[in-house]
This record gives sequence, structure tokens and C-alpha cells, in this order.
Amino acid sequence: MKSEATGMSAADGTGGAPLARPMSAGQQWRVTEYICNAGPSDRPFEESHDQVTIAAVIDGSFNYRGATGRAVLYPGSFLLGNSGTCYECGHDHSTGDRCVALQFAPEYFSEVAASVAGSSSFTFPTAMLPAIPRILPWLVWIDSRAATADDLEVDESVPRLMEAVIGSLSGSARTAPRVSARDERRVREARRYIELHADESLNLDRLAGVAAMSKYHFLRTFRRAVGMTPHQFLLSVRMRRAAIRVATTAEPVSAIAFESGFGDLSTFNSRFRDAFGVSPTTYRQQRRI
Repeated sequence: MKSEATGMSAADGTGGAPLARPMSAGQQWRVTEYICNAGPSDRPFEESHDQVTIAAVIDGSFNYRGATGRAVLYPGSFLLGNSGTCYECGHDHSTGDRCVALQFAPEYFSEVAASVAGSSSFTFPTAMLPAIPRILPWLVWIDSRAATADDLEVDESVPRLMEAVIGSLSGSARTAPRVSARDERRVREARRYIELHADESLNLDRLAGVAAMSKYHFLRTFRRAVGMTPHQFLLSVRMRRAAIRVATTAEPVSAIAFESGFGDLSTFNSRFRDAFGVSPTTYRQQRRI
């Protein structure tokens, strides 16, 4: 089984064969963690990217050789792979690494590239992107949130990461076009749908279907029309409704969290504190004074 991220077979994580752990997936993308224990005594061998790949190196380092050149990957850097290209990885001076790879269907990547770089035929011109300030927040997100975020957050973060990487490599600063009246109506329908189904698990495919748009066109149009992403809007609806219930009822905070659409209490408490500056319990006490 190909890893499509580090160039070695996905098996048990020993002797040059990294352990592959699926983290999340959508219709046109997937996120996988790869843990490799290969070292200098393990011989590199050739593999190929079956999809466009952006792999964040979390721990360890390794050598990469492919059609776009050679690179030494290290923690904080990103491995970049074009779909259908062959490559080789190895560990000349160290043992082991851990990467989180985001892999995209070529047609999805092309749609994003057309918007950001001005050409749907854009491909990665290099094998590695260093940990530059523009990309660093995405490294933190991948390492800390990719495995636990809800479907909609991951689904809209995937093309935004592509935008950041393509923008860094293409040097493009394209001006966003105005939202047409037709698209504004479609966004309104999607926004209303979010309000009606805020307590459910939503994803980008579902919302784009409501708006009758492709996922990426919907995401960028929603951002321009509303001033925030669909996930941010969903969170604002959930938090507003939850705060009202916290302030006006004696319901357990845990019940409010789950019924508002949050998967666990700790996530709800953290987001509530970010939004209102205090915990739900303190917020309730303050509103009763």
C-alpha cells in the first residue's frame, strides 16, 4: 500500500515502512498521519504520489528526491508533491519521522490554483516549503486540530491551506471579484440552512449542495459575502444560542453543550471562554447578579 506522503509503504512503522493512520477524509481530500522508524541502514525506494500532496513534517527529518528536485525535510517544513510524480525518501543521518499529509484530488487542487495563481495548470515548482510565517499557523493547526476538529472545520481548512501554500509559491495577490446577486441569494440560502441545522454535524459538501455550487466556489463566495467562513458562522450561531440558554435557564452546561452541536464539553468550555472571556458557569453567575 502506498503512503503517498513519505515515499514508503504503509505498514507497521518498522524498517522503512511507516505506519499510516487515517485522520479525516472528504470527497476530494484525505488527511493521514505517517509515523516512520526507518534509519540510515534502510535503503530508500521509489514511490509515487497518487494525488496532490502537502505533508507537514511534525518530528524528525528525512531526504526527499523527486521531479521538482532534492530537499531535506525537517520539523516545521512542508513536503510538496504533484499528482502522478515519482519520488524517493530516505534517512541518511537520523532515524524516524512523523508527518501529517493532506492529499487532494487533482481537479480540486486545480480549481483552487485557478483562483489563487491564475492558472488551473499550476503545479508545485519545488519539493519543500520552509516554515515561513504565512504557513506556520497551518502547521500548528495540522498538529493540534486536524484529528479532533469537526467535519466542517476540516473541510473548509483544507482549501485554505492550499490557498496559503499556492499563494506563497506563485507570488500572486489576486483581487477577489465582487459577489454576484445570484451568488448572494445562494449564500443566503446556505446561511439560513446553517441556522436551521446548527445543532447537527454539517460539512462543506452538504452546504455547497444547498447553495448549488462547487465546494471551493461556495467557500470563497461565502467568505466574501458574510465576512467569515461557514464554520465560523456556524460557531457564532451555536455560541449565541448556547449563551442565551446558559444565562436564562438552569439546565446543566453539559446538556446545553451537546444539544447545541458540540461534540464534547471541553471543546464547548474552551470556545465559550474564547467568545465571552469567562467559563459558562461564571457567565451564568454574572447574569444572575
